[in-house]
Amino acid sequence: MNRKLVISFSLVYVLFMAALSIFYYTTDETFKSLVSIGGVVCGAIPLLLALFTKLQFNLPIIISYLIFLFGSQYLGSILGWYGLGWWDTFLHFLSGSLLAFTAIALYERLIHRNAGNGISPWFVFLFTLSFAALGGVIWEIYEFSSDQLFGMTLQGGGNKDTMTDLIADTVGGLIIAMWAGVRTKVKVRKT
Repeated sequence: MNRKLVISFSLVYVLFMAALSIFYYTTDETFKSLVSIGGVVCGAIPLLLALFTKLQFNLPIIISYLIFLFGSQYLGSILGWYGLGWWDTFLHFLSGSLLAFTAIALYERLIHRNAGNGISPWFVFLFTLSFAALGGVIWEIYEFSSDQLFGMTLQGGGNKDTMTDLIADTVGGLIIAMWAGVRTKVKVRKT
């Protein structure tokens, strides 16, 4: 069931962005067309994984990912919501939270089931927070590299923009990491 929903949601997003790409290409809006093509590529990732792998999907993470893409690519870049000032920071907060939830899902798949009682809630907290913060750092490296190599302006506010983004990523990850640590502590007590 999850696989079918992932395929359906991803396909809707890919088709939406493909239609936008064609529309903006025909109206000579190159930037919006390129963003839409990026949306097709990013939206196709869960679709391709669902079609060509046997991965078990965490549906809330996939839906959150697609909502994040919609907020970033369509609302932010195409409709210009990044010009609001707070939109970029809000999306970084969401991405930190999404990355933290992804860390929890990875942790639960990678950890040996018999290790449940021996896992420290602090380890879960630190793993989750570190994963979210690292995702933010990698994104900022991408922005910096794109600006330096291709003359883009992804870091419009320079150091202030970078630090604000990293703080927002970390705060989003911190909230979810605290929840994960407490949840682990409660689980350990019950067993």
